[in-house]
Amino acid sequence: MASVNPLRKLRASAGTRLARLIDYRVEERLRPFVERLEQLHRLDRHADRLTEQENCTNDHRRRLAELEAGLEDARGHLRWTRGEVERLVPHVAAQEGRLEDLRAKLALAPSADKPELAEARTLIEEVQRQHAQVRVRLTGIAQYEERLRRLEDRAGAAG
Repeated sequence: MASVNPLRKLRASAGTRLARLIDYRVEERLRPFVERLEQLHRLDRHADRLTEQENCTNDHRRRLAELEAGLEDARGHLRWTRGEVERLVPHVAAQEGRLEDLRAKLALAPSADKPELAEARTLIEEVQRQHAQVRVRLTGIAQYEERLRRLEDRAGAAG
């Protein structure tokens, strides 16, 4: 029995060595295939990342086109507003000139009877009211232009 045990050990040792030799040879033959497979996995990951980047780029292009369309619309509004302001400026200047003329005339005018004085004051008050309305409109237009300018700045910074 004692001789059987060393034989078993020798058989097990030889089997293990033979298995390692076979494993080594199989691994050596399969190594190029395993490396190629790993390379293909890396390429798949890169392809997935590339697809994701293409989708992001397409989304950015779409959003940029929307912003540019909105910006062009805002520019159109700004051009119209600028034209209106340029059209109104001479009228406001004329109104201011007339108002100053009336003030000067009132300061120099001799005292009149009560009905004429009341009519002149009513006229001056009407001119002042219209002048205030024009100023309010111009202020609103200036605020609108400022908002459009900020939108253009933001859209320019985003692009």
